[in-house]
Amino acid sequence: MIYLDYAATTPVNEEVLKTFYDISKSYIGNPNSTHKLGQEAKSCLDLSTKKIAEILKVKESEIIYTSGATEANNLAIKGIANEYKRYGKHIISTYLEHSSVTGPLTALQNQGFEIDYVDVLDNGLVDLEHLKELLREDTILVSIGYVDSEVGIKQDINEIGKILLSYPNCFFHVDATQAIGKIPVSFENIDLISFAPHKFYGLNGIGILIKKENVLLEPLIHGGISTTIFRSGTPNLALIASAEKAISLANMDIENKYQYVKNLNQRLQQSLKEYSKVRINSTDKSIPYILNISIKGISTTNFQKELENYDIYVSTKSACCAPNTPSRPVYAITKDRKLALSTLRISLSHYTTMEDIDTFLDCFDKCYKKLVK
Repeated sequence: MIYLDYAATTPVNEEVLKTFYDISKSYIGNPNSTHKLGQEAKSCLDLSTKKIAEILKVKESEIIYTSGATEANNLAIKGIANEYKRYGKHIISTYLEHSSVTGPLTALQNQGFEIDYVDVLDNGLVDLEHLKELLREDTILVSIGYVDSEVGIKQDINEIGKILLSYPNCFFHVDATQAIGKIPVSFENIDLISFAPHKFYGLNGIGILIKKENVLLEPLIHGGISTTIFRSGTPNLALIASAEKAISLANMDIENKYQYVKNLNQRLQQSLKEYSKVRINSTDKSIPYILNISIKGISTTNFQKELENYDIYVSTKSACCAPNTPSRPVYAITKDRKLALSTLRISLSHYTTMEDIDTFLDCFDKCYKKLVK
């Protein structure tokens, strides 16, 4: 089996799974309980939070635990919108965003908020001049992903953040789900940043929202302070501890992992460029962990199924996208609906071997000759 869909989710690391098991067995108390067992659990939780804060270089009080990146994105976007709507109802985003960002934006639009989408350049980067044109005194939120999940474009987040400093009532949210654990991430000039450990060999069921101290949010979930007043619910100690372990492991040797995956990506691109009906949609601004291509004139869903016959697994778009719809990020970059309807996303890991790549390319060639006329 060759798994090339790491952008969708990653296999759990054994150390992470062991941490989850050990903590589940060792601590039975609710961290919010005032008795001894509860306080022991709370001490364990506080230690995990402290370690996460140290790794990410944020304050412990800025960490909010959620059920995943989707909830973290919803809490950030809806929380800001509802808390600060007295200053305006204008929000800016891009067409590169994950559905867990575009979904809450659409919901807010139905409630009377005005959503503008900033243009992207041919290389996928946000058009900073257009962003400046869109910004207004009543803009309360800009939401732009660090790395998009389909084409892998890495945005100049720090530069965008600097532009927003001139707008004191405008907050900057960054979905870093495809960035954390893959590239060094700076939180400078960012108000809210969201991610989920299952994208870097952690467990499903937990997400994290970093919210700077000066930022307020209208909670999505009410009913008790939990670890924060902004998100109620009994803290899942074992998942929190496993998230800390995943974050710690993901940030080890990150530069060497990046260079290794870059070599795999270059091998893929060199071979795939030889096919006349293959277009590489990822640009020089994409991180090497994601390679997006279009195959002109065919159903890439059928191509995906053919690869599956060889026990090779890739995706056509983000796993959260509706089927038989064009890729919004690919369309935003190429302005070609046919290309956006025929995409394959190959996502890599430091666990991927060069032998995996060679096998994939061999099977890709067989599928191409069978399906492309």
